[in-house]
Amino acid sequence: MILVVDIGNSDVTIGLAKGNTWLHVWRIPAVADRPELFYGIKIREFFSEAGIATTDVARIIMSSVVPNLTGKIINVTVTLFEKNPVVLGPEVYPKLNIKVLNPYEIGSDLVANAVAAYDKYKANCVVVDFGTALTFTTISEAGSIEGVAIVPGLKTAIRALSQNTAKLFDVPLELPQSALGKNTVHAIQAGILMGYEGLVKSMLMRIKTELNDPEIKSIATGGLSSIITTLNGTFTAVDPNLTLDGLRLVGERV
Repeated sequence: MILVVDIGNSDVTIGLAKGNTWLHVWRIPAVADRPELFYGIKIREFFSEAGIATTDVARIIMSSVVPNLTGKIINVTVTLFEKNPVVLGPEVYPKLNIKVLNPYEIGSDLVANAVAAYDKYKANCVVVDFGTALTFTTISEAGSIEGVAIVPGLKTAIRALSQNTAKLFDVPLELPQSALGKNTVHAIQAGILMGYEGLVKSMLMRIKTELNDPEIKSIATGGLSSIITTLNGTFTAVDPNLTLDGLRLVGERV
């Protein structure tokens, strides 16, 4: 079995795969100042509750965009599984099925997305990742990452707006029925969620135009990829586990 670990700004996502099948996907809130022991206990509990021995893990692949957590999780995996993880980064990129743009700048999670998308489609494609940031990663049919666009993610935008008003509001991520906000919460929901619908569609249209490919494949991923229901039908596919699939493929090839 392959264990993959995606350390993001919001969550540490852990996937356990047997072949192409995900047996388990677990999440732990990513809090950089929590001790290493906390993450070790949580991961040990996951395996214990699933009735899976840590010795069944053959390989570990990791991606991290949180440097303060990287070392802690590496130590945890070495302690629990007695294996050093492969950490996706510039040293690994030359072995992949894609060419990575600016390898020391691009997030390894975006590279994992690109690996999975290109492996599936072998065509021009764009991955829209609805996470802490909303990212658009474009891959050419030749297997080269052509560029990335980044804006604040849905939660990030709502948190920034609601916490900087005179009164603090708990704004749920729910798409309202009207763009005409009748109260502060409704107004923020309408502005952010409906506004991001237009943002996503506009970005996809611009990317299609720049690549001169109206049939470009578009894949939505990330924990918030299903929030804006009015985007249903916009994407070729919605795949919440795309990043994990990319890491799994890396683990099979390096």
